[in-house]
Amino acid sequence: MSKFASIASLRAACLDLPSGYGTSAEEVARREASLTKPPGSLGRLEDVVPWLARWQGRAPPRLDNVEVLVFAGSHGVAVQGVSAYPAEVTAQMVKNFAAGGAAINQLARVAQASLRVIPLSLDEPTADFTLAPAMDEQAFLAAVASGYDAVSPHADLLCLGEMGISNTTAAAAMAAALFGGGGKRWAGHGTGVDTHGLARKQAVIDKALAHHADVLGDPLAIAAALGGRELAAILGATLAARRQGVPVLLDGFVSTAAAAPLKKLNADALDHALAGHVSAEAGHRLLLAELGIAPLLDLGMRLGEASGAALAVLVLRAALACHTGMATFAEAEVSDSR
Repeated sequence: MSKFASIASLRAACLDLPSGYGTSAEEVARREASLTKPPGSLGRLEDVVPWLARWQGRAPPRLDNVEVLVFAGSHGVAVQGVSAYPAEVTAQMVKNFAAGGAAINQLARVAQASLRVIPLSLDEPTADFTLAPAMDEQAFLAAVASGYDAVSPHADLLCLGEMGISNTTAAAAMAAALFGGGGKRWAGHGTGVDTHGLARKQAVIDKALAHHADVLGDPLAIAAALGGRELAAILGATLAARRQGVPVLLDGFVSTAAAAPLKKLNADALDHALAGHVSAEAGHRLLLAELGIAPLLDLGMRLGEASGAALAVLVLRAALACHTGMATFAEAEVSDSR
């Protein structure tokens, strides 16, 4: 269980992280080099299996227990008209997830992954962060703990996603605060706001950055002031996964922004995380570049819900199947040119 009594204790946990199991990664890399193919001919499929092994501490790694966590939160900044959809859609979509009617239900099934949707105080929106911090310290720590405690140490891989009307505004504000630039650099059309809506969204972000100028040097304070409960939960889940030896696939712009404060605190804090895809949301590609993370897929998706992360599980399954199922040159009695 998480025990973050203060921002200081959370910060300490973010700075004290395990470095994975290099021997497992090396063992996988040695086998990969002996398989019946030219070196590097499977591209990134050859890279992701050692990555899985490093963080699972197993050679070969496994994908028997893949989990998808979707956190849902309500945002007070929605009153500023930054979304094309009303705030009540968040709770309505959570019901849709429970009924099996959303895209993530179908994609998790195809990926052979379990799905859990965790609503976080949907009837209590965060504060409008143009006027006050989205969450005070205790509310932020409680949301982080919700994500931290949701992670199963028995998972082989964790996919992280979210649902929350107006959360692309929160994500863009966090990205701007962490990496510089205002609303114009980071805001996108989100759920489909028009040109006037985009301008309003950019202005809201700039107003929030000005209001919280005194905390912009502290990544965790930024997450509390400009984020949301579901973003804080993703931060907590990403941290828990690192500490428990579970590799992570992040979804789109929102989940990437949610985890970004960890990277700002600790340069290697996201080494156990890959981006399942790059979304069509304007700031996602830029944010991945800032973080030094190359996405696995680029399909023009912008749904959220962990949809891109779940789809990327199939890429990892393909990589692992090649690694474990292919013969070595010696086994196949094929001449190795090296």
